[in-house]
Amino acid sequence: MLPYARQSVDEEDIAAVVRVLNSDFLTTGPEVPAFEAAFAEYVGAPHAVACSSGTAGLHLACLALGLKPGDQVIVPTISFVATANCARYCGADVIFCDVDPDSGLATAETVREAMDRADRSKLKAVFVVHLTGAAVDLARISSVTQEAGVALIEDACHSLGTRYDIEPGRQGLVGDCALSDFTVFSFHPVKTITTGEGGMITTRDPEAAERLSRARNHGLIRTPEDWVETSMAFDPVDGEPNPWFYEQQDIGYNYRLTDIQAALGRSQLRKLPKLADRRRQLAEQYRRRSVSFGTNARLVSSAHNPDAVLHLMVALIDFETVGLTRREVMLRLKNRGIGSQVHYIPIHCQPYYREMSATPDLPGASRYYARCLSLPFYPDMTVDDVDTVCSALSDVLG
Repeated sequence: MLPYARQSVDEEDIAAVVRVLNSDFLTTGPEVPAFEAAFAEYVGAPHAVACSSGTAGLHLACLALGLKPGDQVIVPTISFVATANCARYCGADVIFCDVDPDSGLATAETVREAMDRADRSKLKAVFVVHLTGAAVDLARISSVTQEAGVALIEDACHSLGTRYDIEPGRQGLVGDCALSDFTVFSFHPVKTITTGEGGMITTRDPEAAERLSRARNHGLIRTPEDWVETSMAFDPVDGEPNPWFYEQQDIGYNYRLTDIQAALGRSQLRKLPKLADRRRQLAEQYRRRSVSFGTNARLVSSAHNPDAVLHLMVALIDFETVGLTRREVMLRLKNRGIGSQVHYIPIHCQPYYREMSATPDLPGASRYYARCLSLPFYPDMTVDDVDTVCSALSDVLG
């Protein structure tokens, strides 16, 4: 069975984990800061803060922004529910924006349209999602958010290793935060690199990085210069800091990454160039073979981002014209040993959000969702596997 995605773990990764298991620290040890430093260097951001999941990273970014009840944020409706949920954790209201029907990506135009539906006095942030691994037009969207005076958060859980245009003739790497306040990554097993579960937030703001670090660890402060409860914090005789003392000045969470996970992440990060190249090779083979799909199916458009390190390989299928439902296509592929999935159900259609407030018709998202189907795509696939998938889909579609 070819699943739609799976992790790629080798003996070096296993050895890195075993090394930590044989060490003194399984958590709160040296592996996490080492992983953070290596990751920050790779993406070109001054600060990287590791956490327990991509969802935790999105929540921490919302906390660092100080989102609260009554605030509003804009979120593309084509994403996993976590992108919207993280704002709700803080009590903020979500305004959903539409996406391009052929890429699933938010655009400057769809963000502006959502802003027109928002209360500008309450709007605090815009989230963008680099869906499938292809980057949004960050330069144009950033100009919109800067003009509106709101923060920009990149949900980059799909797009580690992808480059984007900062300006004509100048590219950046997703995560460098050249045009955004925070970028959040996921290390779930099906992502480009994995820590089992885990996430990372990058930023250029040192104070924000400190807030992120505190919030992931119950809000605890261990630096004496920041303590306010001086009667308990310092020795009454010599005035030196008490070595056991810590202080909580705000609420926080247990969103830490373990040293076991960080060791796996460091090992995977060292192989990221190879993993990225392999994904590009497989994507190119899919593009070559997709001509066999006929006129009723094609791959998601990535013309503006041809060298993206894709996380998902999504086909857009006109199921109505083909005369098959999506479920029927998925079952027929499964019978041929090929897994598939749907990414994603528009979030504004979920009962929780539908009952919270009415969202107008978002035609781009509706069109994208009606046609999307994720095909097998992961580094351990072979070119022959891609040929098998494409041939099977062509046969199923007739």
